Amino acid sequence: MLTSLFRKSTPLNYALVIIAATVLFFMYQFGHVYRLIGSVNWLEKTGLWLVILFSMFTANFIVKKNTISRDSAYTVVCYLMFLVCFPSLFDSPNLILSHFFILLALRRLVSLHSLKASKEKIFDASLWIFVAALFHFWSILFIALVFISILFHVSRDYRNWILPFMAFLAIATLFMLYAYMFDASVFEHLQEKMQTNVSIDYFTDQSQNIALSTYAVMALYFTAAMVFTLGHRPLQLQSSYKKIVASFFIGVVIFLISPVKSNDLLVFTVAPLSFMATATIEYKYPTIKEDIILAVVIGAGMFLFFLQL
Repeated sequence: MLTSLFRKSTPLNYALVIIAATVLFFMYQFGHVYRLIGSVNWLEKTGLWLVILFSMFTANFIVKKNTISRDSAYTVVCYLMFLVCFPSLFDSPNLILSHFFILLALRRLVSLHSLKASKEKIFDASLWIFVAALFHFWSILFIALVFISILFHVSRDYRNWILPFMAFLAIATLFMLYAYMFDASVFEHLQEKMQTNVSIDYFTDQSQNIALSTYAVMALYFTAAMVFTLGHRPLQLQSSYKKIVASFFIGVVIFLISPVKSNDLLVFTVAPLSFMATATIEYKYPTIKEDIILAVVIGAGMFLFFLQL
């Protein structure tokens, strides 16, 4: 039943997802933030809501443009459900913005297999990653994905290996210019963000523990399903799937080493996990199994959202 509803991407499907995202986002704001601080900057929150919607449909564009998915709405559904597993993320604009820029980079890197405008894609992806690092420093680790992509597709041209360093120089120059002209304290803030912390002892209540455990189980299932079926996937898509798996593990590393721990840091795994979930649902399974997988994702996402509301 669920798969028959979302098997085809239609305006109705997208409208349902947008409405659900809007209701859940503002439900959290009214039920949590407003209750705690008494007032909310609704202009800022609306902008954050728009970034979340743009991120969701950027993820959808990636799978559609690169034929990673059939013409379904599974990606946007899974993306939203994984996102609301950690509703406190709606109070983390820096993480949401950083993740959005990483998605823009991922869009360029996944499409690198076409070998069209490869230098522009490498430079653009590197640029977006360094911009993302200004909002959350350790998202800079995604630069490893740039070099992985170069290795997969265009390693013979030495100029491709230099382009990420040129992008770094461009962003570093703009950053230093901003610091010199407006706010020199940004260097201190950046230095604080460059610290690491590998301990996971930040839980303040049981609901966070349940959310992390449930999300970890779903992530383990979809990652294993992708890895074990990779050899049976179309050959021309295997490099794209490998980059998606690599981006998921980079997101996990960011969560593990970031200095200020919270479940919100898992936002960097949401997009690749939604890609892998889509690929798993669309694999050669009976319809009943597809329904069960999608129902579990939706049920888990909604349960964890209301548990932490």
